[in-house]
This record gives sequence, structure tokens and C-alpha cells, in this order.
Amino acid sequence: MLAKLQKTEHSYLAQFDRYLNHPVDDVWAMLTDNDKLAQWFSELRVKDLRKGGAYTFNMGDGSLIEVSILELKMHSILEFTWADDVVRFELLPEAEGCQLILKEKINKMTDHTPRDLAGWHVCLDVINALLDGKTIQNRKVEWEKWYPKYVEAVDAIKGG
Repeated sequence: MLAKLQKTEHSYLAQFDRYLNHPVDDVWAMLTDNDKLAQWFSELRVKDLRKGGAYTFNMGDGSLIEVSILELKMHSILEFTWADDVVRFELLPEAEGCQLILKEKINKMTDHTPRDLAGWHVCLDVINALLDGKTIQNRKVEWEKWYPKYVEAVDAIKGG
């Protein structure tokens, strides 16, 4: 399901809602354990898991960017900077699994925004597949399927 996009007073909000048939602890580990992170987001690593701590993002050219953790409630909320934006994961326990909500506060829509949104979409699909013991064979093909839909969604909200 495509992320919901909305315009707020001074920015935009993208929200991905996913039900995962896995307990909060397992999903939390995918977001915070470096071995598990490497399986779905190889450039991202936990450096210091606490409010005020950081992740590092490997730019692929030998440089690392620090991603600041703005809010952290163990097994519940993880919020960090994402360039000029903010990404927030929320986990809500359910009877048979959990609700995973990813929100990205986007300060300015750019040509790169649909790329990021399609990327987050595929990341969430990969997390779900990994937890189910499966793999997504070609993430690039998956991304290429979602990217044009996010281009349309971003164009629609910028024009609206």
C-alpha cells in the first residue's frame, strides 16, 4: 500500500502503515540491531542507541554521515534526522503481531523525494519478508515498480 501523503502548515508528512505478523521485539531488532539492519539497509548502522545518540549512514564514497536520534522509547518509538527531514518509526503491539508506522516529515518536496519514498516502501517490504523467512530477490525491480507511483503522488500533493 502506498504511503499517505499530506501537506501540513509548513511541511509535508508521508506515512506508511504496515501490519506485521511478528512481535514488537522482533521488529524492533530489525530497526536497532546492526546485524539485522545490514540485511535490509546496508548503509545504516547504530552508533549509540539512545535519545541524543546516533546512527551512521555510509555514503558509499568512504564518508559517513551522522544521523541524530531525536526520540527513543525502547520497543516503541525511534525517531532520527534524515538530511533536512525527520523519520519516525512507531511500533504498536497487536494480538497477533504489531503495527509498524513509518512517518517522514518532509520539509521540502524535491525531485529526490519520490526516490526516498519508494526506497522506504521497499525497505518495509524487505523487513516484512525477512521476518517471514523470505527474501525479495531484486530490490531494484521492486523500487522501479513503486517509484513512478510516488512521482505521481508527490506531483499531486505539490500541485494541491
